[in-house]
Amino acid sequence: MGAPLGTGGAGIRATARVEARADGRGRTSLPVLDGEGPLALRRTRSTGPAAHVTLVGAMSGPLGGDHLTVEAAVRPGAALHVGSAAATIALPGQQESRARYDVRLTVDEGAELRWLPEQLISVCDSDLRVTTRIDLAAGARLVFREEQALGRTGEPPGRLASRLTVHRAGRPLLDQELSCGPGAPGGWDGPAVLAGHRAVGQLLLVRTEFEEAKPQPALLGEWAALTPLAGAAVLVTAVAPDALLVRKALDEALLRLDREAV
Repeated sequence: MGAPLGTGGAGIRATARVEARADGRGRTSLPVLDGEGPLALRRTRSTGPAAHVTLVGAMSGPLGGDHLTVEAAVRPGAALHVGSAAATIALPGQQESRARYDVRLTVDEGAELRWLPEQLISVCDSDLRVTTRIDLAAGARLVFREEQALGRTGEPPGRLASRLTVHRAGRPLLDQELSCGPGAPGGWDGPAVLAGHRAVGQLLLVRTEFEEAKPQPALLGEWAALTPLAGAAVLVTAVAPDALLVRKALDEALLRLDREAV
């Protein structure tokens, strides 16, 4: 069981943890699968060597003042696929302080993580900071997707700040931040950033074979672009009027890159 759920009068504090290990028989075991409060983890059926886990929102949130953390570690030779049952919805709460959502991912040598949750929706009057840190071994494989929808239909967004930091073999691979909504630095909705669109997403792939042959920069339809990164990684970024178009663009990009890898 996890630590007692904390409130402390300043919102909920909760952590979900998953650890994946190779079981020595060609499959992946989950010696740690632990959630609390609004963060529930469920193992779902799989037929291949990877373990599949679904993050289930057991409560509304994150609300103002909440601090939620998700940690996943994939040990050498293991394979883990993580998704979520529904969108994460950032909501205003009784606390005026900002909510926080931290994601900490570790992928060891010869291991694979596919992190494909549903989108985050920033609701009017909410205030959320998302911080994701990913630490990869030199021989780790990663598929990481994140998507954000700014406001529900017909409403303005809340304030959302999101930072993604990735290290591979101890060296920086990617470090970027996006701030949107009321109080964000000027220009976030201008032509150089979102250009009036209300959904944004990115797909990061890290594969050792990219060190030898990496896809070239390319526009992927109307809403997405592929950018090779230094080292064994490529980044697909999508900006579109709505979350469905962002998902479609990222799904098509992943299908294309998976097909090219065969």
